[in-house]
Amino acid sequence: MGVNATFWSGRRVLLTGHTGFKGGWLSIWLQSLGAEVYGIALTPESEPCLWSVAGLAGRVDGSITDLRDQQALSARVLAFAPEVVFHLAAQPLVRASYLDPVETYATNVMGTVNLLDALRRCASVRAIVVVTTDKCYENQEWHWPYRETDRLGGFDPYSNSKACAELVCASFRDAFFKPAGVALATARAGNVIGGGDWGRERLIPDVLRAWDAEAELTLRYPDATRPWQHVLDPLCGYLMLAEHLLTAKPDEVTGWNFGPDNSGVASVADVVARMAAYWPDGGASWRAATDSQPHEAGLLALDSSRARQILGWQARWTLEVALEQTLAWHQAWRNGHDIHALCLQQIALHQGESI
Repeated sequence: MGVNATFWSGRRVLLTGHTGFKGGWLSIWLQSLGAEVYGIALTPESEPCLWSVAGLAGRVDGSITDLRDQQALSARVLAFAPEVVFHLAAQPLVRASYLDPVETYATNVMGTVNLLDALRRCASVRAIVVVTTDKCYENQEWHWPYRETDRLGGFDPYSNSKACAELVCASFRDAFFKPAGVALATARAGNVIGGGDWGRERLIPDVLRAWDAEAELTLRYPDATRPWQHVLDPLCGYLMLAEHLLTAKPDEVTGWNFGPDNSGVASVADVVARMAAYWPDGGASWRAATDSQPHEAGLLALDSSRARQILGWQARWTLEVALEQTLAWHQAWRNGHDIHALCLQQIALHQGESI
């Protein structure tokens, strides 16, 4: 099973965070399916960024709007009148949340409240997918993968703010959307990698920046273990979930995990070592940081059996393939290739289509 192109053809889709890494990829994918996409986001923080190198400013309609601006946000939502909504916009960094917890909660919690409040007043909406994170669970540092029914929590402000967003969604679902016949679900994915990510304080961008400059990479948490997956895998899950929501049973309109199988769970040091093996220019080196670092989860994995059994979803690319495709994308960008076309090629490859 996979994404149903017929479902998306001509459908009006609101996407928050469309100028970001995951949002940019999802914009390209939705438009390739024939959807009418409208984005709401902030200006991209990094340069270069997927938004610019793929020429999305001239392809995706939308507005630069802060989720914390309730009046402006509501006006944009009501004017577009979407049928399906993907909420990806967020303050996405653990370390940044330590530096500015107020902004993190304001964006991730109240931004979600503002969006859902606007959507409950929008009669056209039928399905909403709010993307949170695998870090929304209360991490026990155990070896068992977390299931959707496990306790929510979060040590750092970012993780905790995403757990709060999950609770906000549960309240709005019961109080407003369920009585109106609107399906609201949340999606929790692992650490995503892929071409076009130049984000701050993220492993793969840090690796590429260092090695492009022929510099030694410093790893803050080399022993931290995470579920790693190519960005197209969870995005495929989000699309399949949105399709399912229009006919879902009541107990299926809740939280969903989209993580890799055990082969995709690896330590930071292991991921970097695998990347070094593929690095074309040689000289890839790294070391562990010696100064103290803020707390982050050491061990984390997701149980995605629910998505496999009900949606027919599973991660299509192994960690090895994900790393190969990420580096192939990066090298193509360095060599001046058509990035929008490259993204479409990788989406087609991911879905098993001939190129």
